[in-house]
Amino acid sequence: MISTGKIKSVDFYRKILRDLTEASLSGARLSIMAALAMMFLFGMVTVSTSTSVIVNKSSDGDFLLIEFNISFPALPCEFASLDVSDVLGTNRLNVTKTIRKFPIGTDLRPTGSEFHSGPVLDGDEYSGDGSISLTAQNFEKFTHQHPILVVNFYAPWCYWSNRLKPSWEKTAKIIRERYDPEIDGRILMAKVDCIEEGDLCRRNEIQGYPSVRIFRKGSDVRDNEHESYYGCRETDSLVEKMESLVASIPVDSEKLALEGKSDNRGENAKRPAPLTGGCRIEGYVRVKKVPGNLVISAHSGAHSLDASQLNISHVISQFSFGRMIAPKVMSDVKRLVPYLGASHDRLNGRSFINHRDLGANVTIEHYLQIVDSEVVTGRSHNSIEKYEYTALSSLVQSLQIPVAKFHFELSPMQVLITENPKSFSHFITDACAIIDDVFAKIVSLFGK
Repeated sequence: MISTGKIKSVDFYRKILRDLTEASLSGARLSIMAALAMMFLFGMVTVSTSTSVIVNKSSDGDFLLIEFNISFPALPCEFASLDVSDVLGTNRLNVTKTIRKFPIGTDLRPTGSEFHSGPVLDGDEYSGDGSISLTAQNFEKFTHQHPILVVNFYAPWCYWSNRLKPSWEKTAKIIRERYDPEIDGRILMAKVDCIEEGDLCRRNEIQGYPSVRIFRKGSDVRDNEHESYYGCRETDSLVEKMESLVASIPVDSEKLALEGKSDNRGENAKRPAPLTGGCRIEGYVRVKKVPGNLVISAHSGAHSLDASQLNISHVISQFSFGRMIAPKVMSDVKRLVPYLGASHDRLNGRSFINHRDLGANVTIEHYLQIVDSEVVTGRSHNSIEKYEYTALSSLVQSLQIPVAKFHFELSPMQVLITENPKSFSHFITDACAIIDDVFAKIVSLFGK
């Protein structure tokens, strides 16, 4: 059996008798310095980052958010139109649902409240079947714009809603042809998808599908003041009902005659042009992750535009891709990757002004190359997506209506930045090695 004394003989770190040691002031200083050095090393966390370029992981159906705030000092809000298109055939004209327009002066300061285009329907709201699709955002607006608004509250899965659909669409087309909202505007037929707009249907106490309700201008929408239609739902009966609703409401020309006023509009007359001024357009659009264009131009269905007099000069307050990142999160990202975020908003604060020295019909084009950067942080692998872009701008003359065109294209490659914290065992190993080296230096110093 091995004795305790034999085991002690293999001790590499034998103690020195206290009587043989002597404390010194220099040794105390070195001990304190070594302790502080060890505390610093233990408290310091070592993190490394690795950067790689991979094929973009976007899948079919993914969308890219574009946020913007652009001021046009010489383009009135009544003419300002925003269109979106891409190489896959998407062509959205006069987008209005996700943008807002504010009239401004030449000094870019607001001159009035938010601009609304009136009863003219835009490409997003007009469904193509004669009626419009109402949402919670535009329901009250259209209710107060038209003397009569007839709404079909339906559910896509409902058998009776699907039975009504053909008759409703045919009736809506007939009524739209007879009472064009841009010319007459006394009646408008609309529909609400109660699956998509559940809150709106609950506010209107819709308990069964389909429910056809008639809202009259001036009624208190908040108190759900309306009429319900319970008659036959065939096309002829629906058209007859709509005609009877309109019959009691005089057209604008009849109103003027009753008031002793004259209306000088001819059959093809145009509305008078608005007062001079500019427009600030702000909001967002979602686009497919393919090459496309965001175009802001002058458009009007009731004016003849003189291209040589249009000035599309603009000042960009914001133009960015992807969702905004919280400042705290962005500061953590910049701690790891200092250069990230510098090209997130390359166009912000820049002005593109045509002082007429280039002549008329000047189009301003911006070519944007977008790179998707993804930062994976921490042990939990939290992913932060950031879009950077380069911007090249040019002013060119065109024979067409001048436009402000933003051509965007997403790179097929993606930058992946990964935070790689060292494991605790790796840290302990490094710390022990450093401590061993420190004590070796001390021993060698005393040995001398």
